[in-house]
Amino acid sequence: MVAKTFQGLEDVLAEELRGLGAVNVEPGRRMVSFEGDLRMLYRANMCCRTALRILKPIYKFIAHDSDSLYEMAKEFDWASVISLDKTFAIDTVSYSDEFTHSRFVTYRVKDAIVDWFRDRFGPESRPKVRLQDADVMINVHIAGERVTISLDSSGESLHKRGYRVAQTEAPINEVLAAGIILKSGWRGDCPFVDPMCGSGTFLVEAAMIARGINPGVYRHRFAFESWPDFDADMFDEIYNDESSEREFNYKIYGSDISPKAIAIARENVKSAGMAKYVELSVKPIATWTEAPAPNGVIVTNPPYGERIGSEDMEGLYSTIGSRLKHAFKGYHAWIIGYREEYFRCIGLAPSFKMPILNGALECELREYIIFEGDYKGFRAEGGSIRSEAKHAEKRTMRRESDREWTDRARRGGMGGKFARTDRKAPARDGGFRKERSDFKAPRRDAERPSSENPLAVRRNEQALKMLVGRRPQLPPADGNVTMRPRKGWKRPDSDTSNSNN
Repeated sequence: MVAKTFQGLEDVLAEELRGLGAVNVEPGRRMVSFEGDLRMLYRANMCCRTALRILKPIYKFIAHDSDSLYEMAKEFDWASVISLDKTFAIDTVSYSDEFTHSRFVTYRVKDAIVDWFRDRFGPESRPKVRLQDADVMINVHIAGERVTISLDSSGESLHKRGYRVAQTEAPINEVLAAGIILKSGWRGDCPFVDPMCGSGTFLVEAAMIARGINPGVYRHRFAFESWPDFDADMFDEIYNDESSEREFNYKIYGSDISPKAIAIARENVKSAGMAKYVELSVKPIATWTEAPAPNGVIVTNPPYGERIGSEDMEGLYSTIGSRLKHAFKGYHAWIIGYREEYFRCIGLAPSFKMPILNGALECELREYIIFEGDYKGFRAEGGSIRSEAKHAEKRTMRRESDREWTDRARRGGMGGKFARTDRKAPARDGGFRKERSDFKAPRRDAERPSSENPLAVRRNEQALKMLVGRRPQLPPADGNVTMRPRKGWKRPDSDTSNSNN
């Protein structure tokens, strides 16, 4: 089977699947492949917080063009997955020079399915196509000439949990929110705060994680419930299994500057049945003077200045940094953002950062550890930016991230708002060297011979600024070149100079 997810959450999803008992779990690009039985398929849909959908591959072949695609698709026994009284829909993803139009691929596969039924049951006998809420969802994935046809066992994307009754503008995706919380290491063992909570997605997902409640319990339907081999008794047993649920002895705190957002968050929290564990308040980030409880975790998604913004974005991020430093000592803060210049306004050194996709935006997730006093005092008291357990966990995430970024670099450059930063190395004083943020992955043409002019190879902004408004200095008419003396150096007489030379 294949579980689809967001880029950056592959390692978290892989751990979820291993925890459910899946075998041969292999993370890939925005997906994780795994093996298991029918019970495993049901559990993956019910329990995985970071999966967007669960696919079951049923047919693989090679197609060189549209005609061979049609012929090969028509060879499959479609009666094994679709009956005449069922509706079906097709979703196509194509990474191919030959199949560049996904809708055309969808039409060709649909024609192959319909013609298969017509050839066997008569010209008027065929299952109907239905774009929304179809009984059988078929996924077509093309990579080059390799075609994989799968059954989509989820139907609607699994991020649509079913508890959201209203939303603010540009809410964060539920799967992404759960993935960020899981990456933070928070499992309900301390207070949780989102000081810019919007419609409350982080709050609800955190409450579900803390209580051990499966995200699928809110869903009204999964696509596999319409499959011919659907085992209703097995699914009911999985649905009603409460063995993973546990007590939560702390609180989750959410606030926002907007009364409307808090009203929406309150409705969503109530719909999810988590009102007992979540406290909400209308409160601008600038008015936080102390944390609601000592030693907790902050996870928040501030405005990016794209769809939602502030009149003073730099000021907003500066306020975030100030409030973290003065009101949330002892906390670990995780912030997802889009623009490097806004991150810099926070004014704190991140202990960890990684690229992550939020929809179509190439964002970055950063952790800030807030401690008392300055860093030297923190270290002198035996403090550490990262505990050994977290260090090991994040080292694993870095390896996965490094593989992804290396693959992208080999394919011809990074693009986007962020390039991978150099890993921090320990400095002699026990601290960390300042991280570079101007690292760019090598381009395809990085092998070209270097030029004598460094500006011809890579644009050097600092050098260009130094050149602006200057004129070349020509030697004087007598032919003697006047050189600027070095500081603290006196020109010797010519005889001495010649003897020294």
